[in-house]
Formats: sequence, structure tokens, C-alpha cells
Amino acid sequence: MAPDLTIEDLFSKEKFIFIAGPCAVESEEQVIETARFLKTLGINFMRGGAYKPRTSPKSFQGLKEEGLKILAMAKEETGINIVTEVMDSDNLTTVTKYADILQIGSRNCQNFSLLRRVGELNRPVLIKRGFGNTIDEFVQASEYISGAGNSQIIMVERGIRTFENATRFTLDISAVPVLKERVPYPVYVDPSHPAGLARYVEPLSLAAVGAGADGLMIEVHPEPQEALSDSKQQLNFKQFELLYKRVNILRETMSKF
Repeated sequence: MAPDLTIEDLFSKEKFIFIAGPCAVESEEQVIETARFLKTLGINFMRGGAYKPRTSPKSFQGLKEEGLKILAMAKEETGINIVTEVMDSDNLTTVTKYADILQIGSRNCQNFSLLRRVGELNRPVLIKRGFGNTIDEFVQASEYISGAGNSQIIMVERGIRTFENATRFTLDISAVPVLKERVPYPVYVDPSHPAGLARYVEPLSLAAVGAGADGLMIEVHPEPQEALSDSKQQLNFKQFELLYKRVNILRETMSKF
């Protein structure tokens, strides 16, 4: 197995990065089982939401700091790096104690005060494009972070809202080459949220690789049907392992030309 990828590798466009894990932290067993599985594939970055910005206030809102502590336990056992979302300036200090990479979610893409705050930190920031934002607006959002002094930025295309309703969102695959021309940062794709259904995640992942994405961020759960959020779009371990192998086959094939 290849050596574990490091935080520095996130910004090396010579390395392709997988970030995977559950939409939400639900239990110690769920998170540690997922971390162990990812490490068997050589994946060293796990996503997991402790604070969940949900459309409905009646939906599961996350375990909050208890969820962060569970993520820390998974890191302590496996050494996996943790990617988790910052909701607002109020929980930034708490999240920063546990997270290796801070995630700015789609709904906060234009939360300019929060972008400035994370820009003041010496911590990698993964920012997702807002589902109503143009590419120009997304680029300008990244400039709030870099303008505050932090250039450790990863930009993630995660789908935009269009008139099409066959999928949850519409993956703007053209954003990948455009962003790679416009910014010096790695450009990743989150295929899970535009897909909305697990069966579409692999095709969108392969399309992202073909378009030149530097990494993928995918929702994975030991038992997706039991998930407390986004159950229909999360992959089980078997599905993810197959996707992982096919993505690597495609990348190897592309490297020959």
C-alpha cells in the first residue's frame, strides 16, 4: 500500500485525493468503522458532519461537540485526517480544536464574515460552491479567505440549482476546467449532493475525473438505509470500493495519453 497522504498532499496537483465518510456523525461505532474501512483503501481523509445545517429545523441537526469528540476518537485510533463543517463564527473555535481541514458548506459560501475568520487561521479550508452562486461569485468567495491571509484553499463544485429536477442538483462539470484556469487552488468535486441517489454517484465521479478534478468528496456510510441524513445518496462500503477502483482505472488510462 502507498504511504498515507498528508495535509500537504491536498495541495499537490500531482496527487488525486479522496475525501469520504458519512454525511453526519451519528455514533462512535459508525464513525470508527468508516475510518477503519477508508484506511484499508489507503484513504487518509474522512468527512463527517457534527454540526448540520438542514433545510428543515425538524431534521437531525447533528451531535455538535459530541460529534467532534467522536471524530477525534477515530483519528486517534486510525490516524485519519478529519474534515468537518464550520457553521458560523460562534462554533469556529470549537471546530478548530478537532478538525484538520475546515469545511465551508454551500449555504455559507457567501457568509463573508465567516470566510474572513477562517482566512485568519493557519488551517486548510475546503469551500463548497453555493448552489445559487456563479463561478465568478465562487472565486470571489475564495478571495475573502486568501485576502485575510490563508491560501490553503480547496474549492469544491457540488452542484447548482437549475430547472432540472431529475437529480437533487445539477453538477456543473464545466466548473472544473474553468476554475482550474481561474484559481491556483485544487478543484474537487462532490458528486453525492448533485446525484441525490447513490446510483448516480459513480457516473458523476467518473465525469469529474474526466474533466480534470483534483479530488472527490463522497458520502459513505456503513448502512446508508439507516442514516439520519442524506440516506439515499450515501454509498455503502461495497459501492464505494467499486467506485474507488474504477476511478483509479480511469485515471491510470488517462495518464497514458
